Amino acid sequence: MNITGIIMKQTKSKNELLFDKKESYWKSMSTNEIKKVFTFADEYKSFLDTSKTERLCVENVVKILKKNNFKELSSVKTLKQGDKIYKLFKEKVVIASIIGKENDCWNLIGSHTDSPRLDLKPNPLYEHSELGLLKSHYYGGIKKYQWVNTPLSLHGIIYTKENKKIEIHLGERDGEPKFLISDLLPHLAKDQMEKKASLVVSGEELNILFGNMPLQDKNVKEKIKLNILTMLAKHYKMSEQDFNFAEFEFVPSGKAIDIGLDASMIGSYGQDDKVCVYTSMKALLDAKKFNKTAVAFFVDKEEIGSTGNTGAQSYALLNFAQEYIQKTGLKIETGKLFENSKAISADVTAAFNPTYPEVSDPQNSSYLGKGVSVERYGGSGGKYSTNDANAEFMGHIRSILVKNKLPYQTGELGKIDVGGGGTIAMFMSKYGMDCVDVGPCVLGMHSPYEVTSKADVYSAYLLYKAFFEE
Repeated sequence: MNITGIIMKQTKSKNELLFDKKESYWKSMSTNEIKKVFTFADEYKSFLDTSKTERLCVENVVKILKKNNFKELSSVKTLKQGDKIYKLFKEKVVIASIIGKENDCWNLIGSHTDSPRLDLKPNPLYEHSELGLLKSHYYGGIKKYQWVNTPLSLHGIIYTKENKKIEIHLGERDGEPKFLISDLLPHLAKDQMEKKASLVVSGEELNILFGNMPLQDKNVKEKIKLNILTMLAKHYKMSEQDFNFAEFEFVPSGKAIDIGLDASMIGSYGQDDKVCVYTSMKALLDAKKFNKTAVAFFVDKEEIGSTGNTGAQSYALLNFAQEYIQKTGLKIETGKLFENSKAISADVTAAFNPTYPEVSDPQNSSYLGKGVSVERYGGSGGKYSTNDANAEFMGHIRSILVKNKLPYQTGELGKIDVGGGGTIAMFMSKYGMDCVDVGPCVLGMHSPYEVTSKADVYSAYLLYKAFFEE
């Protein structure tokens, strides 16, 4: 070999060592691994189809935990290594745990069960122009124009004046009626089309079609409204007054689907953040060893700031920790337990969209198929409203990735001054535990059909599992 060949060989070797080249995770998979990814994705899609709301999601998580021999914390007097327990709170938060060899510290993964949707106003039902309609109030950050002409399903919880619980689930199954918000036809939408995108459809125009058939009663003015109320009374034993106190949510009624000729992607409502709920739950169930206690925290209200008694800003995690300390017999303060612990905020981030490259920094973006995304911080502008993980904890996460040879990527949610977003990381880290955001990237976040790569979903599961086992 001549001197030029030696230099070229040395240069190639240095490039491999010095450059950070993130390639598609698909490239490194064997045929058997690809089969595992697709099987995992099918199970995840089934979970999505039955977990449209935060209540349904938590209900499914609890069912799966029970099936895997987890016991309700209140039924257990003492806790020892290997015990599997969970705590359900307000039907919207669940905390699951497997007690580790070192029980004075946790490996904690938190994810949120809620997704953007349409709720109802307290007095929603009205009749106008031969139509029965419902006035909605959107929940979380949405592009309002995406929710018109989209089939919707209804999920409701009512407690009647006799304090009887009534559940309504309508529109998910084949053959059931769906619901819809009708948009203007293009022939009459000249003025509408000249509005800013945020005003094309206003919040007050998100009125849901609920009926059209009048009741045959000459003495009643609002015949369609009365027919609707008559049907609600017949099938669900509810009156119009029950709307004032009920919890009604409308969500896209479509099922999770494969996207692409190669079926390599998943399209579904609610992947933010049920993709992390499912993968972290599966990671907890499949992990083989627990040097530290593993805790999976499934929490509500992230999409509106993690507020209320079921959000990450509540005392739900603190209360669980205090009960945990008491039943393990630890001689330690709650604050010290948190300071000893390490956490992952499992949430999605934006995937680079080649159709809209101007909103992202290509060098600092996540791409579908390149593995789970590790983001040190989120927020907006000058890192406002975020947790900013320190170098020590980033080094710890890196050691897990390297040790387990896991595919990953890093980035940010868009260009600095273009936008941004928050997670529950800043609320978990306030307890003193180290925390970082880790999750798959998503196309079309907060839309009726969000898109993930099956490769990224599976790699998130692998990292969460390795984190629990560390």
